[in-house]
Amino acid sequence: MSSDRAGRRPFVAGNWKMHLVRREADALCRKLRDGAKALGSVLPEIAVFPSFPLLGTAVEALAASGIGVGGQDLRAEEWGAFTGDVSGRQLVDAGASWVLCGHSERRQLHGETDELVASKAVAAARVGLRPVVCVGESREQRRAGETFAVLDRQLAPLDALPGLLLAYEPVWAIGSGETATPEVAQVAHAHLRRRWGERFGSAALTLRILYGGSVTPENSTGLAAMPDVDGALVGGASLDPGRFLAIISSFAALARPSEELP
Repeated sequence: MSSDRAGRRPFVAGNWKMHLVRREADALCRKLRDGAKALGSVLPEIAVFPSFPLLGTAVEALAASGIGVGGQDLRAEEWGAFTGDVSGRQLVDAGASWVLCGHSERRQLHGETDELVASKAVAAARVGLRPVVCVGESREQRRAGETFAVLDRQLAPLDALPGLLLAYEPVWAIGSGETATPEVAQVAHAHLRRRWGERFGSAALTLRILYGGSVTPENSTGLAAMPDVDGALVGGASLDPGRFLAIISSFAALARPSEELP
């Protein structure tokens, strides 16, 4: 399936993981808000994903800025005796509009299965959250030539939910400083879009697929040039407002004024 970026506004997301406290989060958000405003009116869609205790701080600091806030995870159930978990209803109530589902660290460290990740995406969409579903292969799987098989398996339980995005994050690149080349990322993204098209037809043309895996200002321009790379899920660099804004700027050239978007 050929890719046409029409209708796909770039999206740059910052995953803060388990970093920052309220004072630091507030300062980062305010610098991000002011810096994004200085970049101009034509920008990618932007969101940050703080840990749960920082959601309120980020929502307040980014109010009326156009920058969204998301949760890093959610429980598939809407309520219940699940100590330590957070529901989609609670995320919405805290001001979130996005949520990550199936980040590689959740899959690896918490044993989340493809089916569980899919159920979380359904739960998110049910309450109006937009799920960002993460997929990607390990170093061992890549060396064994299993990249496409792994991606196909991770896609299989997913439905074309309202607002769903995919994030391709090769596990071997996350936090390692080793980034997939833009060409390697493009091959994986094109495969994901092709598979989505086989199941959901023209919906694949509007599906946004982000790249995540040691994204930096030094490699973001090359990634942005790839026709099927619709943005970035940024880890460590999102904790530095200057570096995060530089990545946002890399994708700004692909954005169109919001009034031109469907």
